[in-house]
Amino acid sequence: MTACVMVLVTCKSSTEARGIARAMVTSRLAACANVLPGKIESIYRWRGKVERARETLLLLKTTRGRWPKLRDAIRRAHSYDVPEIVAVPIVAGLDVYLGWIGKSVEGR
Repeated sequence: MTACVMVLVTCKSSTEARGIARAMVTSRLAACANVLPGKIESIYRWRGKVERARETLLLLKTTRGRWPKLRDAIRRAHSYDVPEIVAVPIVAGLDVYLGWIGKSVEGR
């Protein structure tokens, strides 16, 4: 089974999320991207205050090996000073799907 991760990224808009998604899939850093429709409400502490914002959630699937390059590319493309870029291991999944992720990011 291919070691895969799901990467969660909050973005200021669906436009930003779609741009990052397309760039990451085009560059083979992610096999697939989902831009969740609508907005999520985020409540967080920033610069000593509790803030609230409407954001768009982006989900990207990649391999554990591609994660560092994906993280760095998202960081460069993102508009936030401190973007949420979190990788969560996929501990189980359909073998052919996880294999497809690996083949998609490696260009095989």
